[in-house]
Amino acid sequence: MKSLLLRVLALLLALAAGAAAAADAGASYEAPLPAQLATDPDLCAWVPCRQVLPQAESFSPRKGRPPYVEAYATRDGQRKLVGYVYLSTDIVDIPGYSGKPIVTLIGMDARGVITDVKVLRHSEPILLLGIPESALARFIHQYVGRFAGAHLEIGQAAEQGDGLDAISGATVTVIAENQVILRSAREVARQVGILQPTVRPQARFALTEAARDWQSLLDEGSIQRLTVQPRDLGREGGGPPVIDLFFGDLSAPAVGRAVLGEAGFRDLRARLQAGEHAIFLLANGSESFKGSGFVRGGIFDRVQVAQDDDTFTFRDVDYLNLYDVKAPGAPAFRESGIFILRSAAFSQAYPWKLKFLANRVDRQTGTKTFASFEQEYWLPASQLEGGRPAIQRAAPAWLKIWQGRRLEIALFALLLAAGGTTYALRDRLVRRARRKDKRWVEVPKYALWIASIGFAGFFLKAQPSVTHVLTWFHEILFRWEWSLFLSDPFIFLFWIFIIASVFFWGRGMFCGWLCPYGALSELTHRIARAVGLGRFQRKLPQWLHDRLKWVKYGVFVGLLAVSFYSMPLAEKLAEIEPFKTTFLVGVLNRSWPFITFWGLLLAAAIVVERPFCKYLCPLGASLAIPSTFRWWGLKRKDECGPCTACATGCHAQAIDHRSGRIDARECLLCLDCMVMYYDDHSCPPLVKERKARTSAGLQLTPIGANGYYIPIRAVPDDRPVVATPVLPPQPQPQQGLVRWLASEVIDHLFPWNGQFLHQPLFFRAAGIGLAILVTWAWLLGAAGRLGTGILLGWWLAWSAYELVTRMACKPRVKEGPWWGRKLRPASWPDMAAYVGMKNLLIGAALFLAMQAGGALHLLQGLPRIAGLHP
Repeated sequence: MKSLLLRVLALLLALAAGAAAAADAGASYEAPLPAQLATDPDLCAWVPCRQVLPQAESFSPRKGRPPYVEAYATRDGQRKLVGYVYLSTDIVDIPGYSGKPIVTLIGMDARGVITDVKVLRHSEPILLLGIPESALARFIHQYVGRFAGAHLEIGQAAEQGDGLDAISGATVTVIAENQVILRSAREVARQVGILQPTVRPQARFALTEAARDWQSLLDEGSIQRLTVQPRDLGREGGGPPVIDLFFGDLSAPAVGRAVLGEAGFRDLRARLQAGEHAIFLLANGSESFKGSGFVRGGIFDRVQVAQDDDTFTFRDVDYLNLYDVKAPGAPAFRESGIFILRSAAFSQAYPWKLKFLANRVDRQTGTKTFASFEQEYWLPASQLEGGRPAIQRAAPAWLKIWQGRRLEIALFALLLAAGGTTYALRDRLVRRARRKDKRWVEVPKYALWIASIGFAGFFLKAQPSVTHVLTWFHEILFRWEWSLFLSDPFIFLFWIFIIASVFFWGRGMFCGWLCPYGALSELTHRIARAVGLGRFQRKLPQWLHDRLKWVKYGVFVGLLAVSFYSMPLAEKLAEIEPFKTTFLVGVLNRSWPFITFWGLLLAAAIVVERPFCKYLCPLGASLAIPSTFRWWGLKRKDECGPCTACATGCHAQAIDHRSGRIDARECLLCLDCMVMYYDDHSCPPLVKERKARTSAGLQLTPIGANGYYIPIRAVPDDRPVVATPVLPPQPQPQQGLVRWLASEVIDHLFPWNGQFLHQPLFFRAAGIGLAILVTWAWLLGAAGRLGTGILLGWWLAWSAYELVTRMACKPRVKEGPWWGRKLRPASWPDMAAYVGMKNLLIGAALFLAMQAGGALHLLQGLPRIAGLHP
């Protein structure tokens, strides 16, 4: 076993070496950037500005909000402005598929034409280990010569714009980069006067006399709130919010009178000139909304107002003090102010956003990147004459992807529905099949395999991966963004189906029926048998299989652990999955380590059925853990323990030869055992009864749902048939809903039972003390006051303690639906799967419930416990 683990480790290291070689070719993947890049006024001292604006000879320091650099050249003996250079992360905060921004340097001439684009750093794994960076270079070169105000769409030309060629297999990445380049270009072009702001009709306020308190203004949306927590900026240790902002439109009479009072509102109205507007800010938190730029040059570099594509910034001349809030019920605040927005293009009749700008710290690398947090504001219709104007909001990027691939999405959804429906009707199919004639099962399975390989795998490139699972863990813990998951419609739909099917039937629905690579591996094995290579095919000895099957769990846990140290390293090691080589990139486009590994797996699949799925697949391991608690399992008979007919024929080797129990974590739902279950020429109990009835001249009745012949009831011939009265079933004592819920809560939350009371006092006190400390640690973590690493450590410690305690006090797990009461003895893997999944789900559910209910703010005052954090 030790030598086997060493071989697996050597394989991972070889793949990591291949990934490192690929990373050398892709110089911008996770490229180190100097810390001064985010703050130094001399931008061009740290980045190659002349590469993106070749005609420039010198560059100014950063200027403007958002910042840019002016480029100069000598023309006819005079120093002339020839263009601008800017860094995308100074302007926009748009994540790529990895969830991190693509740091891009862009040059633009004085007419607003893009001169060149250079990616300085990205974290897109597909551009490291799959698609070469030359493809990214070709994509961004399409922007050269384009006007900053042009409407450019990925794919075919849109009605109002031009088309751009995408990168096959990296649609999400190129859509994100398209937004980065165009939005940052427009921001700078508007700021320097190349593009003019959009002029909107001004608001006409309704006359309102009723006085409003603070809470009523909040309830109707006249006051909005923007809160940024330390964890949103990648900071460990929690604490109070970075900023907790309340803001609103003082130009609206109802808001202005409530916040400033009648006299204060009258004075403000007298100050405002035509085309000027006023908003107020109240703030608490560890940081100020004024920022360091206000101290240096009278610039408020932390807050902006955005309306559509127009951005408005503030200087000290736009600021007025706000000493008091008159609205009853207003909260206490640390700082406040009134900002005058001087632009006729701005209109309070239309929605706008308040932006708070900050630097986010990457938890793994320590790199600082620009981050923007925003909250929309739109005056209620009751405060505008005629109500709110009709507007047409721009569709988000992910929605454009869905709209552009309607046909493929419909066909893919049909494929998933066909797979789920086919398996849901499995009982009808297996009853028609026989062990020697499985067409009723095999034909739909082959059809699904071929569709999964050709359509889902090679055409749509919709191959789920363990990297998706790792991304989910990090998004749940750090920053959840629905747009990240919706950006790939096929992967999103696939995972919705996978999650549902795993809890319904176990991992086998996906792994055995719809996984593109799993289907390819199985078809390879079967084709090899059909062409005469069956004599070389083998099943591993059961003792060896029982040891090798744990390797995939070790790979998954290892990848998950590494991801908390370095997500890029985990993504490289995840190349143990041959999915990218097979579907996303192509075998001939990979370097030799990947080609060699892919070839070894293919050769192994010819000899052994699904070797990767059984022994190495970390994705399968991640799905196998919750499969322990699938709701509907395969049917078994009492004789399935002594009888080994099904176990002998199980290619997945998932049936215990001693007990006959099917291991849901390893079962791929091939349904061979279910075919035999109803086959009276193959299932030994049925064969025995069939022969006995035939010998006795008894009728062969249909086989019931329990897998046995329906019993024959004899009636004497010399007596008239009298209908036997059917007595109504006696009511069974039912457990009330409240009592059932209470028993479930107690059973899941407390690992102890009566035996716990007989343990030594020290162990009882230690267990209860650990439970209290872990609960406190969870509350601190939920409130953002405890580092993620420490929280995970305590979660693992409690899970390990609960695992040992339950095996001593409650060594059982549920068989079948979670709401049922059918229990069976638990093995250590059963209990580990139960404890890990239960604690993860309970913690996540409580966190989301407290977040939705606003309870997390109440936890900010919890005292810390020494030793729980560094």
